[in-house]
Amino acid sequence: MRSAKKKSPLVGEPRGELASRSLAMPTDTNPMGHVFGGWIMSLMDCAGKMTATQHANGRVVTAAVSNIAFLQPVEVGDTVCCYTDVIRLGRTSITLGVEVWVLRQGQGDRIKVTDAEFTFVAVDEAGSKRPLSAAPQRVRGSP
Repeated sequence: MRSAKKKSPLVGEPRGELASRSLAMPTDTNPMGHVFGGWIMSLMDCAGKMTATQHANGRVVTAAVSNIAFLQPVEVGDTVCCYTDVIRLGRTSITLGVEVWVLRQGQGDRIKVTDAEFTFVAVDEAGSKRPLSAAPQRVRGSP
């Protein structure tokens, strides 16, 4: 009897919607030749901001980043894809799951390289908190 081959959790399907794609370039690397984690976090923050802005119907600011885990290095030439998934809509805040997957040299299977939770707060023109238009709700895993 043949056993089913298990897929690595690093290969598969991302959660959420594609929010951004970028090409990893030599200027984004550390002395080891891998892409800086800070560059990846910046991409994640920008992708999250674009999604949060839509849900907030206006300006948002990054309030917190948690549960970040770097799983695999990103290499020069990789296509870096950021996916966002709404975890929670609060009274003034939006928490998103942000996953980063790469295509090595733009080809082959997607490989998960990192994920984190980003919390954004809706703000008005003066930078003060403002309520979201929707009632607070937990989104991911809700019945």
